[in-house]
Amino acid sequence: MNTVYTIVPSPNHEYPDHPERPGRLDLLNPLLKSSGAEHIEPIRAKVEEVTRVHQAKLIRDIEDVCKQGMGIIDYAPTYVTETSFEDALLAAGGALTCSRAVMNGDAKNGFAIVRPPGHHAEPHRAMGFCIFNNIAIAAQDALANGMERVMVIDYDAHHGNGTQAAFMDDERAGFISTHQWGIYPGTGWIEDAPHARGRLVNVPMHAYAGDETFARIADDIFKPVVQKFRPQMLFVSVGFDAHWNDPIATLGLSTRGYYNAAKRLVELAGEFCNGKIVFVLEGGYDPRNVAHGVAAVFDALTSRRLGNDANDSPPYPEPDHESRIAEIRKWHGITQ
Repeated sequence: MNTVYTIVPSPNHEYPDHPERPGRLDLLNPLLKSSGAEHIEPIRAKVEEVTRVHQAKLIRDIEDVCKQGMGIIDYAPTYVTETSFEDALLAAGGALTCSRAVMNGDAKNGFAIVRPPGHHAEPHRAMGFCIFNNIAIAAQDALANGMERVMVIDYDAHHGNGTQAAFMDDERAGFISTHQWGIYPGTGWIEDAPHARGRLVNVPMHAYAGDETFARIADDIFKPVVQKFRPQMLFVSVGFDAHWNDPIATLGLSTRGYYNAAKRLVELAGEFCNGKIVFVLEGGYDPRNVAHGVAAVFDALTSRRLGNDANDSPPYPEPDHESRIAEIRKWHGITQ
């Protein structure tokens, strides 16, 4: 079985001077050809598939506001254009297409390279550059089609508040979010969702947290949470805005750090999920970081060594996260 990918560039979903723009993906074409993965065409999500996550009123409101043309719909600012409703349905469909290929055994694993992104979109509102929550829609589709438990691991620089909200009361769905604390959207503290300890796990990090911190988190938080929850499939919200020189966040991952994190998640999927794992693109606002990061994820998915070590180590030291990791482990009852 091959690694598969979908790509939804949404060239008409664009707003002047906005960081979430089609140009984010401009450098991807050459590396996709050498990715070792098979391209599959995305299939537009049906409205009824989106309603597994989002309220019908939100979907109608998005469709209606897009008919009015370009405009801002929340303070992030999140924007829409005339094509954004269809673009968002196709982005969700890209995640669904990859997920179904992996779930059905037609592919080993997958990567949905889609925009607009999704992890800030809550059941009742679009926000944070996101319209529909692509990864939550794919995860709920897996549950609707035979899976008993799934888990999303989110290592975008920003908290995946929308995915957390979508999973808040669904005991079949687990969620872990690593994110820089104190930036947009201001959510994702350790003690969020106390009713769901061990299932909804937030890892708020200090600025400049990088490769070493993420490696510790993978071993000390990702692995024991996955081991205890026992998902049958992993979904990964990957945002390349956790790279140290992203223009709108200040974390500290390098390209090699992204590769190591992806490789560790692929290993966890192999150990606990029969290898079933799908990555879905979220943020990342420097096209070079996105290109290097996407290539690193493909190398991890296809069991290759990192092919393009960008030699882009951060120019500053990482803060110590020992006490933060210990605090998270204690809150969630992680003992091993």
